[in-house]
Formats: sequence, structure tokens, C-alpha cells
Amino acid sequence: MLSTRALNRATLDRQLLLHRAPLSARAAVEHLVGLQAQEVKPPYYALAARLDGFTPEELSGLLADRAAVRIVTMRSTIHLHTADDSLTLRPLVQPARDREINYFRKGLVGVDLDRLAVLARDLVEAEPRTMKQLREALSAEWPDADPQSLAVAARCTLPLVQVTPRGMWGRSAQVCLTTAEHWLGRPAEPAASPDATVLRYLAAFGPASVKDMQTWSGLTRMRPAFERLRPALVTFRDEGGVELFDLPDAPRPDPDTPAPPRFLPEFDNLLLSHADRTRVIPPANRGRTWQANTVYCPLLVDGFLAGVWRILGDALVIEEFTELTKAQRGEVTEEGERMVKVMHPEVSYDIRFGTVIP
Repeated sequence: MLSTRALNRATLDRQLLLHRAPLSARAAVEHLVGLQAQEVKPPYYALAARLDGFTPEELSGLLADRAAVRIVTMRSTIHLHTADDSLTLRPLVQPARDREINYFRKGLVGVDLDRLAVLARDLVEAEPRTMKQLREALSAEWPDADPQSLAVAARCTLPLVQVTPRGMWGRSAQVCLTTAEHWLGRPAEPAASPDATVLRYLAAFGPASVKDMQTWSGLTRMRPAFERLRPALVTFRDEGGVELFDLPDAPRPDPDTPAPPRFLPEFDNLLLSHADRTRVIPPANRGRTWQANTVYCPLLVDGFLAGVWRILGDALVIEEFTELTKAQRGEVTEEGERMVKVMHPEVSYDIRFGTVIP
């Protein structure tokens, strides 16, 4: 049996959050099987918390060089992946994208989806298009269909990437889309195998259950892949009796291993990639990073969600959920100073504890 604290330390280690790693941005993105990238800034803050020597320009350069792309993959959300992964992971999760189209069937009556895919590909490969431009062009072909449903269908059927400068540090722009193959100058590749993806997931998020992996990926029916791999894996139980799988040689640190404070971005995959999130989020703090349609940046203290943070004007403001000790506040302040220096070296920020969530 692995305690919640043991799972916490193991996951933090896999996520490069127990010790900052001397990895390149590209190597980290690959190890983490992508970064949540619904907004522009989160991938940069995610790597600042994880890597030694990271600068925003390094990740921005990967996008500029087309060594990394922003594309819809896991859970139907935008992720920043290496170019190689974008070409294999997107086909893997295509069944989930196909299911997503079903939610928009009422707006697609009379639409030939095969023809839509061909037309949409021709449009975005002739010139990157915004979603508005895509809606308008597709509506000209199917005037009786719902424009938004047409655009969603194009996004689901095609591996559309956001072209630069969208996503680049300090140079972002509106979303314009083309196909991954066109942007990268490479043909489509076979989908990554479920078995290989399970192994990569465990390396970055394990130990984990089948349901955990399905939550992360948005895929269903992953049990057969785990069963095929069972002879090569080790198994545990969590405190609730759920079976967890893991790589035999993966790190599982002592539960008492110190975990430094970490400032994470909104939507960080650490908090979104398990069905049971208590390994990072104490039950008392569940849902406290959300309010209405606003999500706040999480703060980890001793490895667990302990507050939220936000840059307001010339200050980094930290809101603690429960009162931290004087020593913990000192460690959080030191980590906050480091974070803003890495991300905004040209600006001097005050560090203060206060209110972030209205």
C-alpha cells in the first residue's frame, strides 16, 4: 500500500517538482508528454517551476523553430508538444475527437464530414486561418449548418496547430491554424501505441490507476493495455484500495522527503491528470483554485495545494488557504522571488501575502 504522502512524493519526482531538473525545455516537454497550454503563459511558468536554468526565450525558440507546437490533444484541450509527439499523440486521441463531434451533430445535419475535412485542409494549408475565417468559409459551403459546429468539426477531424507568433513569449498574437503536417513539413505518422503511451504516462505521472490514465488522456477502454503490460510492471494499492501500476525502476521517494514550495500556472497537468487528485489536493482545498469561470494559479507547500497566487501590478500576491508557519512563509517568499526573477528579470516585484480570490 502506498500512502497519499508516498504518492505525492513519487508524483512530484516524476513531474520534476521535487528537485529542479538540469534538462532542456525540449527534453522536459517530451518527458512530461506535453504541457497544458490553454493560455499562452502557463507552459512557461510550468517549466520555470521544474527546470534549472530555464528562460522563457528557450521555450519560445522551440515554437519559432517549429520544434514544438500548440495543438489539441489530451482531454480535448490545447497542449504544447514536441513536433514529434504532436504527429503521433494526436492520432492516438483521435477517437476522443470523433466522440466530441457527436455533441455538435444537431448543427451538422446534412454535412459530409469527409468533404468538410478536405475543404478545411485546403483552406488552412493555403493560408493559416482564424476560427472566425474558418467558420465563414465553411458556412459558405453549408449555409444551413451551425457555423460554430462546422469549425469544431474541422478542429476535431484535422490535427490543427496554432502557428507562431501565437504562444511565443512576449510576441503572442491571435490564434491562426494550419495542419501539423503542413506546418512541420512532414507527413502524418502512425498513432503512438496505447502500450507505449501508458509507459510514458507512468514515467511522468505514476504510480497510477487505469482510471487515472484515462482521465489524463481523455481516452476510454485502456484496461487491455495495462493488462498486456502487467508482467513488466509493479502494482500497489492506494489508501482506498485502488490498484496502481508503476514502472519497476521508477523513483518512489521516502514520504518524508522534503518538497520545496512551487508556483504553478493555472491548468498545470499535475492537478488535472489523475481521477483521484488527493495525492496533490487535500480534500479541504478541493475546488479552491476555481471561482465561477476564473481559475487561479496554485501554490504547493510541502508538496500539496496550499494556496493561490497572482501577479497584480508590481506585486506577486500570495493567498494561503491555511496559515503557513514563519519558516514556510520564508521558503515561499524565496521561491517567489526566484520565480519572478526567472520570468520577468526586467521588473522588480514586491512579494506579499494577501487576497487573490475576491
